[in-house]
Amino acid sequence: MSPVAKPYEIVERALELSRADGCVVIADEHSSANLRWAGNALTTNGVTRGRTLTVVATVDGAEGTASGVVSRSAVTAEELEPLVRAAEAAARGAGPAEDARPLVTGGEASPDFRDAPAETSSAVFADFAPALGEAFARARSGGRELYGFANHELTSTYLGTSTGLRLRHDQPSGTLELNAKSPDRTRSAWTGHSTRDFKDVDPTALDAELERRLRWAERRIELPAGRYETLLPPTAVADLLIYQLWSSAARDAAEGRTVFSKPGGGTRIGETLSPLPLTLRSDPNEPGLESAPFMIAHSSGDDSSVFDNGLPLSPTDWVREGRLEHLVTTRHSAALTGLPVTPGIGNLVLDGGGERSLEEMVAATERGLLLTCLWYIREVDPATLLLTGLTRDGVYLVENGEVTGEVNNFRFNESPVDLLSRATEAGRTEKTLPREWSDWFTRTAMPPLRVPDFNMSSVSQGV
Repeated sequence: MSPVAKPYEIVERALELSRADGCVVIADEHSSANLRWAGNALTTNGVTRGRTLTVVATVDGAEGTASGVVSRSAVTAEELEPLVRAAEAAARGAGPAEDARPLVTGGEASPDFRDAPAETSSAVFADFAPALGEAFARARSGGRELYGFANHELTSTYLGTSTGLRLRHDQPSGTLELNAKSPDRTRSAWTGHSTRDFKDVDPTALDAELERRLRWAERRIELPAGRYETLLPPTAVADLLIYQLWSSAARDAAEGRTVFSKPGGGTRIGETLSPLPLTLRSDPNEPGLESAPFMIAHSSGDDSSVFDNGLPLSPTDWVREGRLEHLVTTRHSAALTGLPVTPGIGNLVLDGGGERSLEEMVAATERGLLLTCLWYIREVDPATLLLTGLTRDGVYLVENGEVTGEVNNFRFNESPVDLLSRATEAGRTEKTLPREWSDWFTRTAMPPLRVPDFNMSSVSQGV
């Protein structure tokens, strides 16, 4: 094997070196390109490359099968055998793995398994960068300052197992975060965009929206804490429902530890969570939000298992027309709970709402608050999934169908599950970027939601 081996060669060689009863090898080839700007001018740009190799060794014993997992970056040909041996040693030093299952078998090899990894480069910004320059000029002439960054990542994952799987997936992920400030820095507005290739991003249109919000903020209104009719934009809905998905492990629910636990035992599957006909779902082939069609697990936990690597993924409804349909299971937790095998998937869509845009929902509001985004979200009570966090970069007062000014920021206390039960309107679903979780989960599509009594628990001095 050459010192700079191709990813599939690394995978094959690691499997050849294995002396364990079972072995899974995951090679992740990463590349990224980014732009940063401040005060209407580019400040930095860069391109990175990297490789991470994960080896999962499984060892059978009289009491069960143990697993050992070791991951390292920039592994050379000389370092490969020590990495495999380290995983085997970890497995032999561990007790039987509770989630142990036979490694996945079957299926055809990915036709591009032996191909070179896909890579991104600064060329991904070929059309975006000139448009960003136009946005800078537009903002400068309007007395605004733009700050932010654009990032594009491409990860090629090669997965091989001792049971014969040879799978590969290329995952592009792009994010744009754009912040506009008034020259005196007293007013601030934010917007974000998720993209696969930056061909669907229009910086000048985003700047026009930020210009409008800064104008709204010229009038400042102080409001006390309390419950307000509130319009949650898609980005805020995404942040809340991603946390809900992350908290929906079936085993935790069956053991009585989450909001999805049924009093007296079991889970709440089958219960109605919302009077609206909302469907919360994931689909590896969702157009524009495509994600890995098979399980990629670098570690085991309540909602994932290294033994499930390579397991095919299929469209899953978590909530169907307001009714809780599925919780996240591994093969192990599915057997424990008697539920179907429904692993997590790398995207999330909420649909089933109406056709009204957020602007049309504002026009139909007599008096309420319009949020921009949520920030610093933390869990308060897992039994109810009560979350707390802050509003940021613009909370606006709506009166008689028009935005009449900006109000102070708030700390909120709400449960996304409870919000679904109280929401009175959902608008049109659109692709969106969650702000809080944009480093971990970018592929979402959500509608705006109207909540008649959103709990702004205290006033925040944040901006």
